[in-house]
Amino acid sequence: MSTTASLATKTPALAGDQALTIAQADAVKAYRDLSGYRIQLVLETDGWHVDYELKNPELTGGGPHYILDAQTGAIVFKRYEQ
Repeated sequence: MSTTASLATKTPALAGDQALTIAQADAVKAYRDLSGYRIQLVLETDGWHVDYELKNPELTGGGPHYILDAQTGAIVFKRYEQ
């Protein structure tokens, strides 16, 4: 029997609210006002996905998108849409 747990079954050391705080700290530096965005937070096998989507569908562009390591909280991927 294997004692190695996959990331999908491993309990994340980083809680969702902590992941959101880390992503938000970075996003505020780039976007300043985040009130026009809806935030989606999902734990996937590769970490926490934090996505900022525009609330107004008539606007063009988008917000920041992040993947954070669920164990360390490090931002492993980020993309800014303008």
